[in-house]
Amino acid sequence: MKILAVSNLYPPHHIGGYELQCQRMCEGLRGLGHEVFVLTSDHGVSEGAASEAGVRRALRIHGMFGHPWLPLMRLQELERHNNRVLRETIREFRPDVVHGWNFSGLSKSMLWTLQREGRPTAFCVCDHWIARAAEADVWLKWWNQAGSSPAQRLFRKGLEALGYRRRWEAEAPMEPVGKMAFRRAYFCSAALRELTARAGFAVEEAAIIRCSVDTRRFAGSPRSTEAPLQRLLWVGRLHPDKGPMTALRAMTRLRDKYAGKLSLYGRGEPDYENELKKFVRENDLPVTFHEGTPEEMPRVYAGHDALLFTSEWLEPFAITPLEAMASGLPVISTLTGGSAELFRHGENALTYEAGDADDLARQIVALDRDREMRRRIATQGQQDVREACADERVARQTEAYLEETIRIWKP
Repeated sequence: MKILAVSNLYPPHHIGGYELQCQRMCEGLRGLGHEVFVLTSDHGVSEGAASEAGVRRALRIHGMFGHPWLPLMRLQELERHNNRVLRETIREFRPDVVHGWNFSGLSKSMLWTLQREGRPTAFCVCDHWIARAAEADVWLKWWNQAGSSPAQRLFRKGLEALGYRRRWEAEAPMEPVGKMAFRRAYFCSAALRELTARAGFAVEEAAIIRCSVDTRRFAGSPRSTEAPLQRLLWVGRLHPDKGPMTALRAMTRLRDKYAGKLSLYGRGEPDYENELKKFVRENDLPVTFHEGTPEEMPRVYAGHDALLFTSEWLEPFAITPLEAMASGLPVISTLTGGSAELFRHGENALTYEAGDADDLARQIVALDRDREMRRRIATQGQQDVREACADERVARQTEAYLEETIRIWKP
């Protein structure tokens, strides 16, 4: 197959796990013998940067990742540019299938261009960009929002009367978001698929293909249970929705029950980081703060005994606990979003009520004191990730889905 992958960001210029998933699947599909070309944004690219084989960094981001929100006329230029680049790339590469990834920050008008091109198209959906972000697209919203101001409606009518809407629409489509059809899409979790369906998109029958983990990098035997549980680990974005404060509050409940330490790896807004560090100082907690690159994370997991995954928002399907489980660590986790589809309390993880520091503290004590359970859930968790989420397995599932898309596609 000739596969055109379209993504807002692509490593090494990336923000989170979605883009890393995209890269690994592109490499995995190449390893299976397919020709893959990546179309992505120029985010992070310096002027005069060397070109890359198989990657075109020419799309432009609007209003995200530090890029400005633009007034209408400048936004119109960006929309025309992105759609022109997409059409040119399709014409030059002539893909058998387009593999859409994350469109957050990208022109949603490009989705209409993809539909008009008529080529088989399938989307990998691993966050809320369809359910929550598509409807907020500035370009499409400006042209279709009924509740806009009188001045905006008057300006819009003037542009329509002068024929601008008709001329611009050919280059940068502006049909309403609600009419979009994602005929072929697979989701990382049933929870995300259901959320997207509730937002009004007909994806109830979409496939589920889990996020992948590089089980060659994230590997290792479950820890020896001869020693106590001494080194707890927390990894993620330091933000209230990730629940780091719940982990810190749990540590205050453990003074006479648990002698271990907690390491937090991540960054966040300075004010919130300072709030967390102040809480640690005032409560004299055995907690340290660290930063770690993706390249360092296998070593980080290897240096700890268990992971606390305290997310308190509807995670589509978190990658951090998968990496920890693949590395042989037992995990204590909430059951928000897609996490409920992975964790089985007492079998492959311990679970607790999101935001409940007392419940989390109880699970830490249980994991520390019941060493046989610790060994059992670490072993089962690692087996589950290797069987369901290994890169090679997910690449094969993705390959089959794209081949099926080509086979059944009707323009």
